[in-house]
Amino acid sequence: MSGFEHYDREMRDLDNEIHRYAAVCRVNLANRHEIEECLRNHHDSWADDKARQSLQGLLILRIKLETEMIALGFSPPPLIPAVAEEIS
Repeated sequence: MSGFEHYDREMRDLDNEIHRYAAVCRVNLANRHEIEECLRNHHDSWADDKARQSLQGLLILRIKLETEMIALGFSPPPLIPAVAEEIS
């Protein structure tokens, strides 16, 4: 176990940070291609691009948390609510 005892709260906090960094990076989380491009395109000064680096780490952490939740029989909530997905 990763140490996440309160999955709902941890996932909510993690998602809030993901949304914050996505806004800084101007990435629409409802658009998978934007996420992939953001994470795939490394800048010449990658060390200076802390927001993208943070977003990448947060997304990886979310995948790991989702995996753990599923293994324990929980259903992780979507990163983007269904209503937001229909708008995009």
